[in-house]
Amino acid sequence: MSDQDRQNHKDTITNNIKDGAGALFHATHKALEATENTAMGAVDATSKTIKNVTGNNDSHE
Repeated sequence: MSDQDRQNHKDTITNNIKDGAGALFHATHKALEATENTAMGAVDATSKTIKNVTGNNDSHE
């Protein structure tokens, strides 16, 4: 294998690692956003339920 072939092979491996890390980062970020949205939905639902139970229906959200 020539020096150029070795360098090209290293570059390919490096780019594959970077691409994989980028894909993993984006997937993790998307999952965290989904978790945050679910959690905030639960908080909003809990708040609404408490307001309904206590009769405190002020709309100061």
